[in-house]
Order: sequence, then C-alpha cells, then structure tokens
Amino acid sequence: MKIIIFILFLLNFFSSAYADSKMELGLEVYKSKAMCGTCHILKAAESSGDIGPNLDQLKPSLNQIIYVVTNGIGVMQSWEGILTKEEIEAVAYYVFNVTNE
Repeated sequence: MKIIIFILFLLNFFSSAYADSKMELGLEVYKSKAMCGTCHILKAAESSGDIGPNLDQLKPSLNQIIYVVTNGIGVMQSWEGILTKEEIEAVAYYVFNVTNE
C-alpha cells in the first residue's frame, strides 16, 4: 500500500512540474517569440493589444487556440513553421488556463 501511495505522489509531483514548465514556455512564446500581446488583451500576460480579440473575454477552448495559432484566421497569420508544435501547444495551454481560472 505504501508503494502505491508513493507512486501516486510521484505521478502528481511530476505532472505538476510538467504543467508548470508548459505554462512557462507558453508565457515565453506569448510575450517574446510570437509577441501575441501586440494584438491581444490578456490580463495575466499584462498585454493590451487592440487588433485581435480580447482573450480574457473570448475564453477560447484549447482546440480553438491550437487551430487558430497553427492556421491563422482573419488578419492573424499562421504560426505553423514559425513556432514548433510544442510551442503552439504550450501557448495554447497557457492562454486556455489563464482565461479559465
């Protein structure tokens, strides 16, 4: 029984650590690499762009964010080939989590 509890503890610890690093990468992509805040409002990232939608109000789903970042929409360019798949998933994960807190 102790072994099972220990394994569950480790799984919880490592999944939390993974989530934290994914949030950090997502914020880095949002603020620095893709500079999403130039166009979007997102309170958690302290961005106040006024070209694209206000992400705090829109509260897009994770799949919507991945799709739009990958393929672009309207005046927003596609980031496929510019950002890695990992970076796209991380920025989507970040935006989704901070807008649904």
